[in-house]
Amino acid sequence: MPSPRTTAVHPAWLPPGAFAALGGRRVVVAGDGALTSTVAAEVAAATAAHGGSWARLEVGAGTADADLVLTLAEDDPSNDADEGFRFMRDGGSAVVQAPTERGLLYGFFHVVRLGEDAFAGPDTDETHAPAAELRMIDHWDNVDVHPTMGQVERGYSGGSLFYASGRVRDDLSRLDAYARLLAAAGINRIAINNVNVHAREARLLTEDLAGVARIAAAFRPWGIRVHLSVSFASPTLLGGLSSNDPLDPEVAHWWVRAAARVWDLVPDFGGLVVKADSEGQPGPFAYGRTHADGANMLARAVAPYGGLVHWRAFVYDHRQDWRDRSTDRARAAYDHFAPLDGTFDENVVLQVKYGPLDFQAREPVSPVLAAMPATRLALELQVTQEYTGQQQHAVYLGPQWSAILRFRLAGGPEAGDDGTVAGLVAGSGGFAAVSNAGTDELWTGHPFAQANLYAYGRLAWDPLLDPSAILDEWVALTFPDAPVELGEALHAVLDTSWETYEMYTAPLGVGFMVRPGHHYGPDVDGYEYTPWGTYHFADRDGIGVDRTQATGTGYTGQYPAPWSDVYESLGTCPDELLLFFHHVPYSHVLRSGKTVIQHVYDTHSEGVERVEAMIAAWEPVAGLVDPAVAERVAERLAEQLRSAIEWRDQVRTYFFRKSGVPDEKGRRIF
Repeated sequence: MPSPRTTAVHPAWLPPGAFAALGGRRVVVAGDGALTSTVAAEVAAATAAHGGSWARLEVGAGTADADLVLTLAEDDPSNDADEGFRFMRDGGSAVVQAPTERGLLYGFFHVVRLGEDAFAGPDTDETHAPAAELRMIDHWDNVDVHPTMGQVERGYSGGSLFYASGRVRDDLSRLDAYARLLAAAGINRIAINNVNVHAREARLLTEDLAGVARIAAAFRPWGIRVHLSVSFASPTLLGGLSSNDPLDPEVAHWWVRAAARVWDLVPDFGGLVVKADSEGQPGPFAYGRTHADGANMLARAVAPYGGLVHWRAFVYDHRQDWRDRSTDRARAAYDHFAPLDGTFDENVVLQVKYGPLDFQAREPVSPVLAAMPATRLALELQVTQEYTGQQQHAVYLGPQWSAILRFRLAGGPEAGDDGTVAGLVAGSGGFAAVSNAGTDELWTGHPFAQANLYAYGRLAWDPLLDPSAILDEWVALTFPDAPVELGEALHAVLDTSWETYEMYTAPLGVGFMVRPGHHYGPDVDGYEYTPWGTYHFADRDGIGVDRTQATGTGYTGQYPAPWSDVYESLGTCPDELLLFFHHVPYSHVLRSGKTVIQHVYDTHSEGVERVEAMIAAWEPVAGLVDPAVAERVAERLAEQLRSAIEWRDQVRTYFFRKSGVPDEKGRRIF
């Protein structure tokens, strides 16, 4: 049984004060099992801290005097995978009833989120259930410290929660606190190592399985199943075989034996995550096989145990010739995978990045999500802020993710709800996202980045939640005793922070413009002449990538109607994506009435002004939070302002020197 609040780490959105409403009441927990014991331990700690009382009873025992009853349903025939719950309020008393222990756990955290509102207000009888079965967090942690990428690839919050000194940590006690945070946000699966599987990390599948089992044991009391990223080359790397050909029976049998060993030690193991034929990772292309061949071979090995294979669709040529304007990295995922629709086994989940490139602050939604109706799809997001300020900048990504999830990709604006991105993935695959947590004392480096991890979990549970309301939840849970002024200031800082970041970085959907390698800070030409395929094609006359069917790479043709036509035409392409789809002169007039070049000048200046306003909004309330949090926020906001100014000055100067067009407002350009 976990022991809540015993680990000396920052409580994030679960401080003791968040449990005051239920902790001061009479609570009954009815039922048996490991997760029910987790709920009971939480209730015991809350009532001890806040003066209430609690009892553990059998299902169906007397509960008449309780203010809150948390109970498993008697003789419910629901599937074991059912994670929903029923919430009832009658005369100021509340009942959570669930068919499974996972549902009971999520129902308990629902009551925590509601606070006093769980017991106040009119009588109600509500049913809650997650939109998607799979709600996964992917860690890009390395067992060994990688010489270039460090302990956590694209991690900005310290070291790994799982590994130290080249092995699974001896002390995994902090994982209890981490699992508790994830469960409270609705996350039910976790991949515990980098998708770029190096030689040392590959051994988690074999000789390090005992360590994996210890990690799984830490997450099990919170209803979270563990997954591993594996190398497609494991048979040669670990098994001494001469081939990794997915159609070779000896290779397939090696994976069958490997799966048997894993599930023998970890019976509730979730499955495998695979990055293949991408950025140097091995895959089936080396043997003339398709990605369906590779994924299905693995899927059949894990199928007897109910295991899944999350196969990433992030596949492209990273050794392109920058001179060749017909090659388009954006096309790659669709070109590779759309023809394979319907050929993947049922327990394969194709994991598709939200956009066609790489987690930029602004990209169009990937057309792959509409092109594969006969394939299980998972939408992949990036909670770690690789291209959105690396947790040095306060950037609340809830609004970005909400816009993606609500986007009606299939059938366009007039389509029904099942045409949304959320509808396309929730029913079959679900959601995955790269974690932003590490050994930093505040979990996420920037304290405000905790809101992104929380928001991801909540949107994966219910994609239609309002991101502003989610931020309200996070504020109320994280700072439960703070005055209203603190919440107002946090909204002032975070509500439009994604838009603000976009303003002072790469304009109009052009993307990247970051320093190669570490991806922090401006470098407008950083990737322009490299093999990675991320170009803006700026010259003296204009900027942008022609991805039209008429004169460009043809990428717009990968979209279903009406989006193929919307993006094809300059007259209908949204301005925020203009330079992603079109090469235009600097004098092109946007719907705002401004030219492209003046938009660049104005938004980069306004972005800096907005960061200054964020600082001004925060400073008066900084004293209302823990001094360690206040100090970290002040340091990060100062760095955000410095970086925003650097972005402003470099981007404005670059395009002035390219275009020769002055800022009509006469501001200084270097």
